[in-house]
Amino acid sequence: MARTAGRLANKVIIVTGAAKGIGNAIARCVSREGATVVLTDIDGERARDAVVLLGDGCIFMELDVADQGRFDSVAAETLTRFGRIDGLVNNAGINVKYEPLAMPDAEWHRCLNINLKGQWNGCRAVLPTMVRQQAGAIVNISSVHGHQIVPASFPYPVSKSAILGLTRALGVEYAPNNIRVNSISPGYVDTDLLQDYFNSLPDPDSARRSTDELIPARRVCRPDEVGMTTVFLLSDEAPYIAGSDIVIDGGRLAMYHN
Repeated sequence: MARTAGRLANKVIIVTGAAKGIGNAIARCVSREGATVVLTDIDGERARDAVVLLGDGCIFMELDVADQGRFDSVAAETLTRFGRIDGLVNNAGINVKYEPLAMPDAEWHRCLNINLKGQWNGCRAVLPTMVRQQAGAIVNISSVHGHQIVPASFPYPVSKSAILGLTRALGVEYAPNNIRVNSISPGYVDTDLLQDYFNSLPDPDSARRSTDELIPARRVCRPDEVGMTTVFLLSDEAPYIAGSDIVIDGGRLAMYHN
């Protein structure tokens, strides 16, 4: 992949859930800006294909973010290989959506273990290195579901709301160490997952148009738009942003509905 402005030149960035969707777009944008990228995913075959497409400056490490020990190993391997860890993008997550009282207890634990504890596992794995460096940036991927609630989506919004709290708490705690912890809350993003949802409906084209009409920008977000916002938060262009969340939803949350 051709490099561009080099906004992340000489930085080593770990991206979770990087085999597809938003995570893959983030990895591509980060790589394009000159970073060495450690792509991680539980889907090893697909992630290895992504590394081949991205080319030099990218490596793959298999990772289940719910496994704290494995996340620690990924951080240690990254540090051994490259000598530093400049950034972490906690993107990996799952959709778990129920009417609350119909939710099996195991699904509560599965959602929180991956979406919330998985991000804490990542932060806990890289923060000691960043504290020693007195420098680093972490970007946690939350969701507009962390800001407003859609019925029958429990406990997904619980996990995404908690990520906002995790971001603020760590952002405040480690700002004195020159470590910036921030989050991004995407709305509808044009990924295979969204297209699969549209295709599951009787009239996919009509469903897509109806979704576009809900958004002031009149379209869903491109994955690379999340990627470039992530680049900004990881870069030296955002030195004074800590404990903050950026909503990427085309104005949807800002609009009053009557």
